[in-house]
Amino acid sequence: MEGPATILSDLGIELDTYKQTSRLPEVKLDTLKSLLSAMIDAKKTTLSIKTKFYQNILAIVFAIKEINDNSKILPNVTLGFHIYDSYFNARMTYRTILDLLFKWQRFVPNYKCDTQKNLIAVIGGLTSDTSIHMADILSLYRIPQVTYGSFASEESQSMQKSFYIMVPNEDLQYVGIIRLLQYFRWKWVGIFVAKYDSGEHFLKILEPLFSQNGICSAFTKTIPLQARIEDLGKLFGEIESIYEGLTDEKASTVIIYGTDGTISWLRMAIFIINNINQMDTSFGKVWIITAQIDFVSFGFQRTWNFQLFQGALSITIHSEELQEFNQFLQNIQTHRSKADGFWKDFWEQAFDCPYPDPGMPANDDGTCTGEERLESLPAGVFEMHMTGQSYGIYNAVYAIAHTLHAISSSRSPHRTVTVGYSVGFPSLQPWEVLPSSLCNEPCHSGHQKKRKEGEKFCCYDCAPCPGGKISNQTDMDACFNCPEDQYPNQKRNGCIPKVIHFLSYKEPLGITLASVCVLCSLITALVLAIFIQHKDTPIVIANNRELTYTLLVSLLLCFLSSLLFLGKPGKVSCLLQQPAFGIIFSVAVSCVLAKTIIVSLAFIATKPGSKMKKWVGKRLAHSIVLSASLIQVVICTLWLTMSPPFPDLDMKSVAEETIVQCNVGSVTMFYCVLGYMGFLAIASFIVAFLARKLPDSFNEAQFITFSMLAFCSVWVSFVPTYLSTRGKHMVAVEIFSILASSAGLLGCIFSPKCYIIVLRPELNSRNQLIRRKD
Repeated sequence: MEGPATILSDLGIELDTYKQTSRLPEVKLDTLKSLLSAMIDAKKTTLSIKTKFYQNILAIVFAIKEINDNSKILPNVTLGFHIYDSYFNARMTYRTILDLLFKWQRFVPNYKCDTQKNLIAVIGGLTSDTSIHMADILSLYRIPQVTYGSFASEESQSMQKSFYIMVPNEDLQYVGIIRLLQYFRWKWVGIFVAKYDSGEHFLKILEPLFSQNGICSAFTKTIPLQARIEDLGKLFGEIESIYEGLTDEKASTVIIYGTDGTISWLRMAIFIINNINQMDTSFGKVWIITAQIDFVSFGFQRTWNFQLFQGALSITIHSEELQEFNQFLQNIQTHRSKADGFWKDFWEQAFDCPYPDPGMPANDDGTCTGEERLESLPAGVFEMHMTGQSYGIYNAVYAIAHTLHAISSSRSPHRTVTVGYSVGFPSLQPWEVLPSSLCNEPCHSGHQKKRKEGEKFCCYDCAPCPGGKISNQTDMDACFNCPEDQYPNQKRNGCIPKVIHFLSYKEPLGITLASVCVLCSLITALVLAIFIQHKDTPIVIANNRELTYTLLVSLLLCFLSSLLFLGKPGKVSCLLQQPAFGIIFSVAVSCVLAKTIIVSLAFIATKPGSKMKKWVGKRLAHSIVLSASLIQVVICTLWLTMSPPFPDLDMKSVAEETIVQCNVGSVTMFYCVLGYMGFLAIASFIVAFLARKLPDSFNEAQFITFSMLAFCSVWVSFVPTYLSTRGKHMVAVEIFSILASSAGLLGCIFSPKCYIIVLRPELNSRNQLIRRKD
C-alpha cells in the first residue's frame, strides 16, 4: 500500500541542474532544498501507507466472515483469501499475479505446485490501469476477475469474458459533469487530469462534449501520479504550471480527474507554493471531483486539513451504510487476525506512534497503547462509514459466494453434507464461477456478422461495414444505410448530417459569375445605346438596323438569364432557367442567321438581271427570326407541358453533400433545345463561311463566321463538361457557357462597328463605303 511519499523518499536531488523558469516568486535554492527535505523525512515516509484504504481489506475480511458464519450460503465450506499489493506499478502487478497463480515454496510459471490452493476468482484492482495489468495474465488462464474500480466504456468492452465490473462505467460521469456545468451556467472551466492512460481517455471524451454543449476549457494541466525529484527544475516547472492554472481568476470552476494520488500531489504543490509565498493562498475555486478520487492523508500530509477543497462537488460511487460493518470496525481489536500483516503498519501510520511489543512492558514514551479508537481518526486517514470502494469489494465477495453456491446446488441438488468431512470443489474450474455461453465474441459497432462456412448460424465472423453503411449496435446481422441526408462517419458506427450545397451569390465563384454577368450586360446596353444614338449613320443602316437592335436586346437578355442559375433553386427559377435560356438564345442566333442570309442575298441582288431584289428587305429578315424562334418556343412549350423542370435534392452524387439543383425533368427535351440551337448556329456558320469573300462593304459575314465558330466551340465543349461535373460546378459550367457564347457574339460582331463609330467616325460615311466598294 505504497503511495507517492514512498517514491519521493527513494530519490536524490541534483540541485546544480535547476533553473528558475516559473512565474512564482523567486526563491533561494537552499530554502527549496530545506522545504523538500522536510517533506521527504525518511523516518516518516519510508513505510508510509495510505491508511484510508485499509478499510478495503477490512471489507473483504468482514464479507468473508459473514459468509462463513452463514450456513445457508456455503454449508460446511470455508472461504479463504489472500491479499496482495499492486504497488501501483505494472511490473510488480504482473509478478504478484504470477505469484498468486503459481508460487508455493518456489516460483514455477504455468505449474501449480501448491495443491492446497484452489483459486476461484480474483478481486481488483483499485484503478483501471492496475485492473488491466491483472487481466493481461488472468485472462490467459480464464480466471474470473471482479474489479471494484470504475472503467470507461471502451476499456470495459475490450476486456475478456472473464472480466466483471461492480460499478457503473465512467460514461455516466461525463453526463453528470456536463449537466452540472449547464445547471450552474459555468462555461469557462479548468481541468486538472492525472498523467496516465485513463486521464488521456477522459480528455478525449470530455473535450468534444464541451464543444457540443457550449463549454470551453480554460486550461488543461496534467499532474504526475509519481512525482519523482530526479530533476528539481522539472519538479518546480510542474508546480509552476499548477500555480498558473490556480491563479486563473476567470476559471472559477476546476474539474479534477485521476486517483487519490492526484489530490495528494495537488496538496503538495499548494503546500510548496504557500511556503514560498509565506502565506496561505485561497484560490476561491469550485472543485468538481470525479469518482476515482478520494481525499486521503498519509505520511507528511496526515496533519494537513482539506480546507482548500471545502464545498467541493464530488461524484461518488454508490454505497450502503451497513450497521454491522460499523460495529465490526469499532470492535476491530477482537476481530483482527495474527495473519494480518498490514495491521501493525496501519496502526503506527494512522495514530503516528510505534506499535507496542507484546513482550515489553508499556511505558510513556509515545508508544501506542493498542486501545486507540478508529473513530477518533480524521476522515482523510480512516473513515468509519463504508466507502464506495469497500462496498464494491463487499458485493464482489458475495457475488462469488452466491455463484459458488449456485454451482454446488446444480451439481448435487439432493446431496447432504456429512459433518466433520472436508467438503470443497476439487474438480471445479475457475471459469465455471461466472460462465458465459457464446460461440464467439459479439461484433462491435461498425461491423456486421459474417457467417462461417460449415458452421451453425450462431458462430460467425465479424466483418467491417461496407462503404456507405453503418452499424450502431453490437451483434448486428447486417449494416444499414444512413438516411439520405446523412453519411457514415469514419468508424462506420454513426451518421453525420450532409452539408447542403448550391451555387450561392455569397461565395467567391457565385460573386465572380454574377459580376461578369452584370458587366457584360452593361457593355451590351452601352453598345445598344451607341447604335441607337448613331442610328442614321451608314454603317448602322447598311447592317440592317432592326435586326441589329433585336440581336443586341437578345444578347442583353442572354447575359441576364444567367442570373436565374444563381442562388438556391426554387420552383419558379427552375421553370424559367432552361426555357428562357433556350428561347432567348434562339432569337439571338436567328438574328445572326437572318443577317447572314440578307448579306448573301443582297450581294446576289446587285448583279444585273437578278430577280432576288424582291426578297431583300425587312419582311424576309423578320420572317426568318420569327419562324426560327417560333420553333424553339414550341419545343419549350411541349417540354413544360410534358415534364417541366423542378427543384430536386441530389444526395447520391457526392457522399458528404446534399446538392440542391434543378432537375430538367425530361432530359430528351433538354437536349432537343440544345440541338435546335446547335442547328441554327451551324446553319449561320455555313452561310457566313460561304459569304466570307464578299466585297468589303458587306464584310460583316467574316465577323459572323468568327462569332459562330466561337459559339459552336463553346457549346460543343459544354456537353461533355456538363455531364462530368456535379452540384454547383455543373451550374457554373452552364453559366460560363452562356456568358462565353454571348460574349463571343457581342465581341466578334459589334466590336469592329463600335470601333468605327466611336474611334474612326470619318470611316462612317456613304462616300467611304462607296470608295471601299469600288
